[in-house]
Amino acid sequence: MTQTAKELLDRVRAWPQEDVDELAERAREIEARRIGVCEVTPEEEEAIRQGLAELERGEWTSEEAMREFWVRCGVL
Repeated sequence: MTQTAKELLDRVRAWPQEDVDELAERAREIEARRIGVCEVTPEEEEAIRQGLAELERGEWTSEEAMREFWVRCGVL
């Protein structure tokens, strides 16, 4: 680990919890990109389950909405 990274992590200790949580989420995204595996949070898992249930009920989303989603995820 670089000295710059160590210093940053030391300063993170003084951050509000909300900011620490955001940093942790960004770190998870970087790690997932690097190793090709994405672990979902319990909240994300619940959202996936809800989405699958909507799909089973025939509730579809538009192609445009899906494209916007994938753009936000950095896939497109």
